[in-house]
Amino acid sequence: HVQLVESGGGSVQAGGSLRLACAASGYTVCMGWFRQAPGKEREGVATLYTSATGGGRLYYADSVKGRFTISLDNAKNTVYLEMNSLQSEDTALYYCAADRWYNDWGQGTQVTVS
Repeated sequence: HVQLVESGGGSVQAGGSLRLACAASGYTVCMGWFRQAPGKEREGVATLYTSATGGGRLYYADSVKGRFTISLDNAKNTVYLEMNSLQSEDTALYYCAADRWYNDWGQGTQVTVS
């Protein structure tokens, strides 16, 4: 298991951008971002395998394709989520998760788009 520390959430106007970061305490096979909006179930946003430099086998939810980019700094065991063209529908608590089955979770960071 790894410990995960997230950063980078905040409030932004619609159309703006934010960058989230998640640092893992050690190597992990998979890392990704999930989110949960009030009254909704948690959903996967973007994930990757860490075996490739910069991350491999990238996955994006349809709702964020073309707007969000997930990337990995292998040396730092840190995954980033660059979020552009943010919409009110992106407002949620964003969680970083890791492990082959995403058993390790961060505390979450709030993203609010108004």
